[in-house]
Order: sequence, then structure tokens, then C-alpha cells
Amino acid sequence: MQKNPNPIPADELERIFSLAEFDIDYSSMENNFKDLAHLAAKIAGTEISLVNLIDSFTQWTYSSYGAEDTVQLPREDSVCQYTISGDDYFEVPDLSADDRFKEKSYVSGPPNLRYYFGVPLTTSDGHHIGSLCVLDKNLRAQSPEKIELLKIVADEVVNRLKALKAIDGLKYKLDKVRETQKKVAHDIRGPIAGIVGLAAIIAEQGNDNNLDEVLEFIAMIHKSGRSVLELADEILTEGKVHPLKEDEFNLLVFKEKLERLYLPQAMNKNINFQVSINEKNEHIPFIKNKLLQITGNLISNAMKFTPENGKVTVNLDLEVDVGQYQLKIKVEDSGVGMDEVTIACIMEGKTSSTKGTVGEKGYGFGLSLVKHLVSSLHGNFNIHSKIGSGTAFEITLKQIIH
Repeated sequence: MQKNPNPIPADELERIFSLAEFDIDYSSMENNFKDLAHLAAKIAGTEISLVNLIDSFTQWTYSSYGAEDTVQLPREDSVCQYTISGDDYFEVPDLSADDRFKEKSYVSGPPNLRYYFGVPLTTSDGHHIGSLCVLDKNLRAQSPEKIELLKIVADEVVNRLKALKAIDGLKYKLDKVRETQKKVAHDIRGPIAGIVGLAAIIAEQGNDNNLDEVLEFIAMIHKSGRSVLELADEILTEGKVHPLKEDEFNLLVFKEKLERLYLPQAMNKNINFQVSINEKNEHIPFIKNKLLQITGNLISNAMKFTPENGKVTVNLDLEVDVGQYQLKIKVEDSGVGMDEVTIACIMEGKTSSTKGTVGEKGYGFGLSLVKHLVSSLHGNFNIHSKIGSGTAFEITLKQIIH
């Protein structure tokens, strides 16, 4: 029986939605998982252990032991794509003897891997968002006891992902409380300023009216009002210039992360990849919620359908207007383009799998995920394309400035 060279889980669309909810920054290796990767290798007796998360196009190594340089791999070249398509675990006793893997660069060349064992990372709703895998240059085998222990470690990886998400949610709520405090301070400035001004006028005229007691009382109001006004000013100015919070990007940081994540993919296909920003507003913070997932999927899709020596550009702009901003993301490519029927299908969430310009595997859900995420953020998503003339994806997101 012929084995499926690129299996797709039956719940693929729900699976990538579930992964996107964690809003993971793949450019930051998580030290929170180093101990679990190390523990998995020790349990299995292998040289290498990886915590891999798999999106529509790419396998991202979120944490590792024994393979520090491993960051990303095309999904179709991974072994873990089989792990997330199964129900239990996936084991390959000898990668070099398996037709699916024997020609892969990590098997036929350094590090010359032979053994693989992977356990899916399964969310509470049953979706496999990635895998905990162990690998070795020598042939190995896992006992039933070790398999159960590796499953426990995989469950702990998911539990920590949930915990980190919850912590981020609490931090966001605390930030909202601080923002509310600032707003309250801002709102009370007007009335207090009026009281202070009125008190000053009465104080100026008070001697003529010979109102000593009133003057003394008004002087106290004036002093107290001035103190509160100064306190409000202090609250308002606090944090006007501050380092980015954990839930924030600015254009400069956003640009740097996109370059770090997707330049390797561009270089692998010899594509000219450039990210430009509006330098005027490059340091203004904005909420980073789902931005890497949205933009990353568009970039990976653009590279997939752009031939070698082609070009993919990303333009990031932040337009500020009275307490709100418009974050504009534009991803353009010089690829094969698409017709109006295909564009309509994407906008209706009916995308299907298509191979890339050099045969890259397509999984058909990347643009559906983008549309879903943009809609959940109440943003706008537009596509401009013609066959043979490339494609431009445009996204606009509105949020309140911190």
C-alpha cells in the first residue's frame, strides 16, 4: 500500500485556528520549554528532542535540546506532519530505510538522522497543533513505559502553552486597568482646572469684597485643586515614553521579526524579500495580537506562488488619528497571480490546495486562516491580482493606542 507523502489532518482548518489562538511568536525561543525538551531526550535516550508547532506552511521549532540551530522547516519536508495526522504516536525505526524520508537533507546529509519518535501536542478540544519528538543518529526503540512518559511530557507542553496564554491575558487586563486610570485622570483634569481657575478669579477679587473667611477657604480649594491637577498630570505623563510591553509591537520590531522569520524561506528559494515601514511612526506601540500569524501566512503564501528570482515585499504603515490608529499591512509578490474566481473563493473561505511554483505542497487553509483572524479583529482584508501579474494582499486593522 502506498503511503501518503503529505498527509493532511481531517480537522486541518480547525487545527490551525486552534494553533493561531495561542498567538505564538516563533522568533522567540521559549526558555519555558527547555527543561521539557531536555527531559524528553533523557527519557528516550536520544541525542535530540524538539518541541515543534506546525502551521499551514511551516514547522517551527519552539524549543529544542541537542539541535540549537533548528528553527524552521517546510511542512512538507518534516516528519512531524505524520505525527499530527495520527491519533497516538508516530515512530520511524530507520529514516534512511523509509522512502518518505531517505532523501531528506537531514537524513542523507548532516546530521544524518536515523531514528524518529513523535507524540502529538493535543489541545483540550482534540486538535494536534504540533509534536514533541525525539531523534538520534543511531537506531533506537521506545518501551511502553517510556512512550507513556513522553506523552505526559507532551501534555505538559500544552499545559504550559495554555498557562502562558492565560498569563498574557491577565497582563492585558492589567494594562487595560492602567489605561482606564489614565483616562479617568484625563477626564478629571477639565473640571479641576475649572475649579482652580474660578478659585483664582475669586481670590483676585476677594480683598475688594472683604471676604476674609471666603478667601481662606478658597485658598485651600485652590491649593488642593492644584495638587490634584499635578497628580493627574503625573499619571498622564507616566508611560508616554516607555519600553514595549509584552503584548505590543512597534513597526520597527514588527519589521525585524518578519525579516528574521521569513528571510530564510526567501533565501532558500532565491526570492528578493524586503520589508519597509513608515519611519515617521516607527516607535509608536500597538497591540501585536495575531499580527505574526496573519502576516506570516500571507508571506509564506506569496513565496509559495512566486518563482525563483522573483520578489516579495511587505509594507507596514501606521496612521495615527486622535486616539486611534490604522495599521496597514500590504504583501505584494511577483508571482503567478490569480483570477477573480479564485479571489472570490478565498473571500468566501472556500480555498483549496494548490502546488507552488517549484512544487511546494499546499494545504489550502493559510488564506482561510488569515480571513478568519482579520474578521475576528474587525479588520478589512482585500486582494488585488491578475493572472501572470502577481498578487497584492491588503489588510487594515483599527485599535486604540496605548
